[in-house]
Amino acid sequence: MKVLIIDDETKARQLLKAILEEYCPDITEIFLAENLMTGVELIKENDFQLVFLDIEMPEHSGLELFDYIDVKDVTFDLIFATAYSEFAIQAFEFSAIDYLLKPLRPNKVQEAVKKVSNKINQSQLQLRLLELKNTLATEKFNKIALPVEEGVLFIKTNEICYLEADGMYTNFFLNNDKKILISKPMKYFSDLLENKELFYKPHRSYLVNLKYLHKIVKKDGTYIEMEKGDRIPVSKEKKEELISLLQELQ
Repeated sequence: MKVLIIDDETKARQLLKAILEEYCPDITEIFLAENLMTGVELIKENDFQLVFLDIEMPEHSGLELFDYIDVKDVTFDLIFATAYSEFAIQAFEFSAIDYLLKPLRPNKVQEAVKKVSNKINQSQLQLRLLELKNTLATEKFNKIALPVEEGVLFIKTNEICYLEADGMYTNFFLNNDKKILISKPMKYFSDLLENKELFYKPHRSYLVNLKYLHKIVKKDGTYIEMEKGDRIPVSKEKKEELISLLQELQ
């Protein structure tokens, strides 16, 4: 595997290079670039399978890479190295883009490289990159990226009625009556969606969009009835909290 590291910090470049050489035997060649424009030239001259890209660099942000390279011509996979805030990390998650948090740790780098060989459809990279760029630019999370068999499916968050845990999988129930099974645990999605817009977790196995709530029923226990008739249980410890929340929203 041929790899490029773009980072303005010499120590950061050398550290990542050393980690890759020691822990990632599939990597055969490593190129280094001290700034974005040098990285752009190397990308145009070489056929890389993977690019590690720092975001916070002087003169040019890593995200400006796509101002100089058409995403239609991107054939490499991409992993961002960042010390960004929680906001940006959620942007990466929502766009299904891989990232590494600084300071880098060998086990995390190793995991990220292994994921490249098992990557969902490479042709979807262009869409994921555009989604990330738009998300960071607008500071709005109106879509979430779901890994599906044929690639990445982007769903508007306001189209999600509720999520249901199914072991290490998650069922997405949408407002168009579609049900989608995603091979990630619900905690992954609840960390992204809970307390965002009107998402609320009334039970450990459910996350609901209160936009689609029809009524709360206090019979045979407490449960939420959604607009389309689906019933979502409310745990005893969440009952009062839910009622208080709904009163605040009125």
